[in-house]
Amino acid sequence: MFFVYALWSKKFDKIYVGFSSKPNERLKDHNSGKSTYTNKFKPWQRFYLEEVSSKEEALKREKYYKSGWGRKKLKFELENWQSGRMRQS
Repeated sequence: MFFVYALWSKKFDKIYVGFSSKPNERLKDHNSGKSTYTNKFKPWQRFYLEEVSSKEEALKREKYYKSGWGRKKLKFELENWQSGRMRQS
C-alpha cells in the first residue's frame, strides 16, 4: 500500500505533495529536516492523505496533485481542513 499526501506549512502558507508507503514516518522526516527542500518551510502539518494500491498509481496521483487542477483540489481540501479545525477549537 502507498499513500499520496499533502503537507501545509502555516508559517509560509506553502503546500508540499509527496508519496510514501509510511506516511507518518515521512511526515516526521519532513519536520526533522531530513528532506532538503521541505527543511526550509517546517513545521509541516498533513492535511490530505489518499491511499492507493501501487507505487505506479501513487506516482500518477502525485503528478496530478502537482498540476493546475490538482493544486486547485488541494487548496479546496486545505480550506475544508482548516475550517474543520476552527470549528473544533
